[in-house]
Amino acid sequence: QVQLVESGGGLVQPGGSLRLSCATSGISFGIYAMAWYRQAPGKQRELVAAITSGGSTNYADSVKGRFTISRDSAKKTVYLQMNSLKPEDTAVYVCNANMVVDSIRRNYWGQGTQVTVSS
Repeated sequence: QVQLVESGGGLVQPGGSLRLSCATSGISFGIYAMAWYRQAPGKQRELVAAITSGGSTNYADSVKGRFTISRDSAKKTVYLQMNSLKPEDTAVYVCNANMVVDSIRRNYWGQGTQVTVSS
């Protein structure tokens, strides 16, 4: 079965850094696009960062210049390096894997990891 398992969340002070990891299994990692979403209480889920199978990246305006998404094919793992964290970054961060072949979509989600930015 497909599994996406996030780790690395926690409590950090404003201005601090965290690195989230998403370890995958049960998928052909190299052909999937990967992404990080986040959702705070009372807010819509939003796309934070995405990376294609070829390594192209895209970021939400709110995190551009502070966050970096990357992937390690050998480990089948995607990372989100978060620097200069702000209280408004507080949310549950969820890993996503997706692909489309011949109009057939595959889409998988992790369980999420809590990030809290507070002094």
